[in-house]
Amino acid sequence: MNRHLSQQVQHLLRVAVCCAVPFSLQQSQVATAADGVNAELERIADAVDGTVGACAIHVESGRTVAINGDVAFPMASTYKVPIAVRMLSLVDGGELSLDDMVDLQPGDLHPGSGIISRLLDDPGVSLSHRNLLELMLLISDNSATDLCLQAAGGGEDVTKHMQELGIEGLRVDRPTVRLIVDWLGLGDLDTGPEFRLADYREQVAGLTGEQRSQAAEAFDSDPRDTSTPVASAKLLAMIQRGEALQSQSNALLLDIMHRCQTGADRLKGRLPEGTAVAHKTGTIGGTTNDIGIITLPEQLGHVAVAVFVKESSADVPDRERAIAEVARSLYDYFLFSGR
Repeated sequence: MNRHLSQQVQHLLRVAVCCAVPFSLQQSQVATAADGVNAELERIADAVDGTVGACAIHVESGRTVAINGDVAFPMASTYKVPIAVRMLSLVDGGELSLDDMVDLQPGDLHPGSGIISRLLDDPGVSLSHRNLLELMLLISDNSATDLCLQAAGGGEDVTKHMQELGIEGLRVDRPTVRLIVDWLGLGDLDTGPEFRLADYREQVAGLTGEQRSQAAEAFDSDPRDTSTPVASAKLLAMIQRGEALQSQSNALLLDIMHRCQTGADRLKGRLPEGTAVAHKTGTIGGTTNDIGIITLPEQLGHVAVAVFVKESSADVPDRERAIAEVARSLYDYFLFSGR
């Protein structure tokens, strides 16, 4: 048994395994093992200053474990997954082509993560929708994300599409530039086509600590651009099952998410070396997230996992450690209870 599991959880998992046939545990045994892993998740969450939410769905059986599963959390950059799903659904419907080129304008260069605003800020740059999709998911580029959101029809269309897929409790409202500006408390800054990074940086430099603290507190309670852990895990499970997109688009999305270059210390941080994880991270202020699909060994299936941390004053590495411990506990639970 894994050293990161508590003795109580190890015992409960042994009980479940001894009595199990794959994916057909009796309800009382499933409940007992689930209670044990929930206790382990509560223990991990208590060690992080803030609120931790998690949901894990065994894709093939539908068995689910959650802590604060129906609580809304800021998605941060994990909202780039539903944006990608909506964008690719338009590709599936023939309304958008991944080969179409987009000419980048000065107002398209946005703050935060990525390389476009740092390395591709000279006039004359064009990128395809496929380029933008990969930059959004691989390195979480914010400029690429806002162009993808525009191609997807905007936040309202993304949210509506999620509802059409049966995903409740997940909403996309703002481009990343607006989200960051609101988090900082620069609500009056123009984030439209006339947006300029130089103006943004000047105003950020003039903010006081009190202004930023008040804005961050308001941001944490803002219902916009939030998801429950259950909603995000359900979306991931649909992607893994091939229910959200046509096969070619679905394969592309999973391929890019498997190659994600951020968050090595989060979901993947304490999993066995070589474990396949298709995921997307998110970080802003007191929020640190990772959502993804973990492949279990020995053909035991896949686990769709969403782990969110909000309102935390702990250092980011401490939050990442908590996410990694949650992921490992869930991995072990589904691994041993599925044998």
